[in-house]
Amino acid sequence: MKRLAVLIATALVTISCTPEDEVTGSIHNKCASDIYPSYNSKALDQCMAVCIRCDHGTRATCSTSCTLKGAR
Repeated sequence: MKRLAVLIATALVTISCTPEDEVTGSIHNKCASDIYPSYNSKALDQCMAVCIRCDHGTRATCSTSCTLKGAR
């Protein structure tokens, strides 16, 4: 009985640690290059536009995100 409990607990931990589907970099890069052919993630205006349009962010969240990523 203890073995079964350990197996179930191990399975639950393994499942909960699996990353969920996220936007892949290639999809984001395609969206960014559609907006700016020579996209520069360090340019605040470009980063903001791509974040809002491609990541469906708001001005506040995108401003914070871009600033944390080093955009100026």
